[in-house]
Amino acid sequence: MTELRLVAGVDCSTQATKVLVCDAVTGEVVREGRAPHPDATQVDPAEWWKAWELASDGILDGVQAIAVGGQQHGMVLLDESGEVVHPAVLWNDTSSADATTELITELGGPEAWAEAIGSVPVPSFTVTKLRWVRDKEEASRAAAVVLPHDWMTHRLAADRSGISGITTDRGDASGTGWWSPTTNSYRTDLVELAFGRQLALPRVAGPAEIVGETSFGAAIAAGTGDNAAAALGLDLQPGDVAVSLGTSGTAFARSSHPTKDATGLVAAFADATGEYLPLVCTLNAARVMSATAQMLGLELSAFDEAAITSPGSDGLVLLPFLDGERTPDLPHSTGLIYGLTRATMQPATMARAAVEGLLCGLADAVDALRDQGVPVQRVLLLGGGARARSVQALAPALLGAEVVLPEPAEYVALGAARQAAWALSGAPTPPTWNIPVGKPEPPVTIDATTIRANYEQVLTNTRPLLSQPYNVG
Repeated sequence: MTELRLVAGVDCSTQATKVLVCDAVTGEVVREGRAPHPDATQVDPAEWWKAWELASDGILDGVQAIAVGGQQHGMVLLDESGEVVHPAVLWNDTSSADATTELITELGGPEAWAEAIGSVPVPSFTVTKLRWVRDKEEASRAAAVVLPHDWMTHRLAADRSGISGITTDRGDASGTGWWSPTTNSYRTDLVELAFGRQLALPRVAGPAEIVGETSFGAAIAAGTGDNAAAALGLDLQPGDVAVSLGTSGTAFARSSHPTKDATGLVAAFADATGEYLPLVCTLNAARVMSATAQMLGLELSAFDEAAITSPGSDGLVLLPFLDGERTPDLPHSTGLIYGLTRATMQPATMARAAVEGLLCGLADAVDALRDQGVPVQRVLLLGGGARARSVQALAPALLGAEVVLPEPAEYVALGAARQAAWALSGAPTPPTWNIPVGKPEPPVTIDATTIRANYEQVLTNTRPLLSQPYNVG
């Protein structure tokens, strides 16, 4: 019997560390582990390492290569010895909202940023967090700035030393705000613009490069950001758009060409294969449904049933910006309900409006990709929120495309494992792994044009109000 060649993929996400051990040839998951992270937007990276140790305990025997997929944009500041000098500021920390406005203006506006890096920064981008931390006492000790996946990859290496030898990859580097996917190079002038001085930056490794070795003898692949890892795990093909409903909502696709969007809607990221990954991200996704269910006093399953069986929302519109919003760029916004009448103040109508509002925001994201020349033939619906029958049934009409449902899996960790198998093989392309696809809920007939028009009208008319900080005093 031939011994399995095993690889491991790590998903160091916002909420947890997940580890998959896979057959390097088929991608079959043979072992897995998970451990939670603190529920905070600023975290000591040591917590990620503790979670890794718990999640990987007892499952790494025989692993020959490993790669890390990490939450994008998180800022980790290190001193010369490699010690963390400030809690890591995660992508969903919006403290840098004012710093974002400053930076956009200082470079010359959105068009200047789109020309420089293909994207217009929003508060999730690392460059804005670097400006926000610039004047804090700890910043004076900073010698390097890295991302969560960079830090974890370096920590895994048996021969790590200070900040020497830290690596990143194109996919994760493209989310910093100081790396250009078009030129495949750093814009160190943007680091200085944000921080007032230069910092050491990780070397950008190749997609299938081996960058080190663990203490247990496994090769360490380059790793990547979570969205690029998910795209690799899903094996996205031209015409495919992944729409994910997790903590955040994302719509992303592989592209053979870089994008430049001065509107700020589409982030011009790179992928983990040497191509590009235009992406739109919203802060509010699956939790819109859970929060609305809680407000209505319903279990999530009952909320889902109410939403799918409701005859419609009767013009009720829910703008789902419950935690502020990244796309559209409204970091100070709150949620808004428009169209309340005695007829619409019903649990089923409210449930339907919540699902419609969530999907309208993602439909805007998919349209923004179309506007950048990205073909949209099929939508792969994934994430916890994609399990809702109401989401599956309403998505085809509102997103304007065929919807398929990849089987539930840890696609970030799976993509990292696939990258590790690629690096281990030395082949020119990643291995072919079968990605099973299930059948979604049958679509329901709705007037998608009117629903989306109502949503856009409410958003347009209330945007000046939503742009202002809400006074809770």
